[in-house]
Amino acid sequence: MNTSVINIKTNPEVKANAQKVANELGFSLSALINGYLKQLAKTKTAHFSLNENTPSEYMLNALKESERDIKAGRSRKFSNPKAAVSFLETLNR
Repeated sequence: MNTSVINIKTNPEVKANAQKVANELGFSLSALINGYLKQLAKTKTAHFSLNENTPSEYMLNALKESERDIKAGRSRKFSNPKAAVSFLETLNR
């Protein structure tokens, strides 16, 4: 496999924490960074949050849209997961 080296500067604590999470997920940090770079090139978008507790603008808009759908009666409730799956299967027919 042909490879190229990227050198970056980052806070040692950030690197250590990222390596720990990567290992917990069963990946190397290089594999995760490569995956991120491929996604960046493919989608031409970058998704990250500086504050994990603050919903993104996309999420806030999605929540507002779902609230409008519920108020307009464009939502369904199911008594159990099987009923929900059955309904979804009818949409593909």
